[in-house]
Amino acid sequence: MKILVTGATGFVGKTLLPLLAEKGHEIIVLTRDINSAQVRVPVACKIIEWDSAKPLSHIEDNIDIVINLCGENVASGRWTSKRKQAIYNSRILATRNLIHYFRKNSHPIKVWISASAIGIYENPIVSDESAPSGQGFLAKICKDWEEETFKARDLNIRTIAFRIGIVLGFDGGAMGKMLPVFKLGLGGNISSGNQWMSWIHVRDLAGLIVEAIDNPSFEGPVNAVSPNPVTNREFTSTLAEILKRPAFFPVPGWILKLLLGEMSQLLINSQKISTDLPKIWGYKFIYPKLKNALKIICDQAGHTLAVEQWVSQPLDKTFSFFTDPQNLEALTPKFLQFKILKVTSSPIQEGTLLDYSLKLRGIPFRWQSKITECISGVRFSDMQTRGPYFFWHHTHEFFEKNGGTLIRDKVLYKLPGWTPGDLVAHWLVKKDLEKIFLYRQKVIDKLFHSKAKL
Repeated sequence: MKILVTGATGFVGKTLLPLLAEKGHEIIVLTRDINSAQVRVPVACKIIEWDSAKPLSHIEDNIDIVINLCGENVASGRWTSKRKQAIYNSRILATRNLIHYFRKNSHPIKVWISASAIGIYENPIVSDESAPSGQGFLAKICKDWEEETFKARDLNIRTIAFRIGIVLGFDGGAMGKMLPVFKLGLGGNISSGNQWMSWIHVRDLAGLIVEAIDNPSFEGPVNAVSPNPVTNREFTSTLAEILKRPAFFPVPGWILKLLLGEMSQLLINSQKISTDLPKIWGYKFIYPKLKNALKIICDQAGHTLAVEQWVSQPLDKTFSFFTDPQNLEALTPKFLQFKILKVTSSPIQEGTLLDYSLKLRGIPFRWQSKITECISGVRFSDMQTRGPYFFWHHTHEFFEKNGGTLIRDKVLYKLPGWTPGDLVAHWLVKKDLEKIFLYRQKVIDKLFHSKAKL
């Protein structure tokens, strides 16, 4: 089916899109920044620029499913009046504009799936989705967001709003902020520690969305949380145990209120939310228990970058191009001042060593990579044996698709300097890597004269 996705570059989108692609769905992404989306969306797909505050022009014919995940991050800054308005508009206006566009669309939408949040509820303990909604800022956002979302029912569309709890996962979301603190042994209970946390692993959230596409039982508001909520105290002790670190530094509620203002309610408020509907409808949670969810997250070290690109060239020609080390310089942006110094074999093969020089942020480095695997026409991998990273492993995969070749890159990397080094440098490194891969994509498109055919 043809699926339109908003918010695809976010934490949930990066897990969801590969699952949709695996099922053979055709994906169209709406985004406000095409350049960044090309290296943040982990699958090759059509990307269309859209300012969510403005009406949509023509998107694509024959859209079957809409998955609306767009919205400013509510936890990325203090809730000033301006910030609140941006958070509100990014959800309500975007949804309103989407609904308005599809009112005029002759092709019937089968399913409409939207994000919402458990912040909609008034009471700290919620037994089902019929519980009353609250009066605060978060509750108003969710109420108005769902009101716009369920207007899709007027178009005879099966509509689902997932009321999402705290999303846990590797390399982003809530854990992206908490893990460094706990790894340094500076973690502790928040406020009293007795408040309930209703959480969900990002893989289960993506799984629920995929399940909702094909399972007609999914309809209306649905609590998207693990069946096993925990107190903040239990969360803290479990995470500290897995990391083998102390957690003796509690954060009093009054300090959070002083530092974060109204936004502190995200950390202080207690919410114990039931999740009976997904289980009744047949969804089996992959990570129902906190300890297993946190362990799989903590066992993954470093960071990942995953991108795909389709080119209108046969697989053998594409693979031959990428395994010729002389093409590396053409694919590398000038600001790196990249130069090949020595290659032990060409084309590359398992065991090939490549030595080169480059500059990162103006600092000169020597880098040596070893080809750890090379399967003709399928994939090859290189690993840093000497260079600026603590760990670097890059896998290049190639697939025949639509008369051309799908190129898939996955980089696993870890920065030097342990957790403090990562805290200081990762945001710069991530930005540089995105620039490097974006440049690479543009050069490949030009060299291979590719036009999107996905």
